[in-house]
Amino acid sequence: MPDSSALVLGADLSGQSIAQSLRLANRHGLVAGATGTGKTVTLQRLAEQFSDAGVAVFAADIKGDLCGLGAAGNPQGKIAERIAGMPWLNYQPKAYPVTLWDIQGKTGHPLRTTLSDMGPLLLGSLLELTDSQQSALYAAFKVADREGLLLLDLKDLKALLNHLRDNPQVLGDDAALMTTGSSQALLRRLATLEQQGAEALFGEPALQLEDILQPTSDGRGRIHLLDASRLVHEAPKVYATFLLWLLAELFEQLPERGDADKPLLALFFDEAHLLFAGTPKALQDRLEQVVRLIRSKGVGVYFVTQSPADLPDTVLAQLGLRIQHGLRAFTAKEQKSLKAVADGFRPNPAFNTLGVLTELGTGEALVGMLEDKGTPAMVQRVLIAPPQSRIGPLTEAERAALIAGSPLLGRYDKPIDRESAYEILMARKGLAPDAPTQGSTQAAPHEPGLLDQAGDFLGTAAGKALQSMARQAASQMGRQLVRGLLGSLLGGNKRK
Repeated sequence: MPDSSALVLGADLSGQSIAQSLRLANRHGLVAGATGTGKTVTLQRLAEQFSDAGVAVFAADIKGDLCGLGAAGNPQGKIAERIAGMPWLNYQPKAYPVTLWDIQGKTGHPLRTTLSDMGPLLLGSLLELTDSQQSALYAAFKVADREGLLLLDLKDLKALLNHLRDNPQVLGDDAALMTTGSSQALLRRLATLEQQGAEALFGEPALQLEDILQPTSDGRGRIHLLDASRLVHEAPKVYATFLLWLLAELFEQLPERGDADKPLLALFFDEAHLLFAGTPKALQDRLEQVVRLIRSKGVGVYFVTQSPADLPDTVLAQLGLRIQHGLRAFTAKEQKSLKAVADGFRPNPAFNTLGVLTELGTGEALVGMLEDKGTPAMVQRVLIAPPQSRIGPLTEAERAALIAGSPLLGRYDKPIDRESAYEILMARKGLAPDAPTQGSTQAAPHEPGLLDQAGDFLGTAAGKALQSMARQAASQMGRQLVRGLLGSLLGGNKRK
């Protein structure tokens, strides 16, 4: 395996390699630049470097071409010329260990969490609730916790809200929070969420973090890609909320690691502006706090966006690695923003940072890193090294083959619907759980996709599925439902 002590990014104008110490890779980072300047290829290069070093990667595939990591590269033209100009690169075309995920389960393993895991704060942000509606949601979660009603999927929450509407005395001292108007508003918001296809996100088997962190047999970190090519356009709030939930789960479940030679996980947030746009102040404050604290858990967070201005200053101040591709400035406002970007780097007397920003070609970037002592190094103009995997998407057949060979095949592919709030409340009414009632939701019919092709190829893996079901059931026992984002940071209950 190649040297795993640094992230080799590319070469400066003299041909010398430019690398960031892997020991500092948990200090987070930024990949920014205008459309078409090479951000995706840079992200691909970083993912490869982390994988070779044994660090797991989770990233969103926004344009659908990052999945090329799963196939060996075939450099031609300008890419081949750049490789020839970096003799120290030791370029070896190869595929990387990629696991594909898709919330809808069509182009990858289904990706789920439960409502109880997400908690009322994140769910309220997803539903874009008012303060009074948010209070009503907290009251509903509180009743579910008190009565032992598991909230796993949307039909559980809808059944609970209908139950509270018909039996307000169950709320006790919180009865004033759950008015008829707030209850109906919550049900309408849930219906809108279903129309966006978000109901597929909630249920079991839910994602287990150990499956993301598990390395391959040869010691490489596995690269997990969420197919967000449609999601980010059709339901951007769902996309952002899932990533926030993943960050929260990592912070809550991972132990403190202190200083280490390398991180456990590199988490890439593409279209990072969606994480902060329209986010409630309380949630944004917690997000900024977690970004600061999660590095001690061995997680490096890397934001990918067009401009650093898309991120709050408090987040920008915590980023140790900055890779800035070319920007365009046609208006006075854009020129002012350009100067702010240039001022964010430690100056290099060899060139004018502000002037270079608009001169950078595709695959070039200004790179600001951390020195060994953790202080900012002078900015460098860097030619980003080409990735060793394919630049471009996989074919549908290649995706199917990749899923067929996945170590997680059969683990998440079939949904589990065990007894939870919906079934319990229907039983109290003397109704069969599948009886249609007002406010209930029916599961959408399964549409055949790549997972079906993979299942036909390798079988159902029934043993793994049963093992997964048992672990899911055990992990839920004794878990309280009222969970704020990040547990103790909001004073909420942590999982037992």
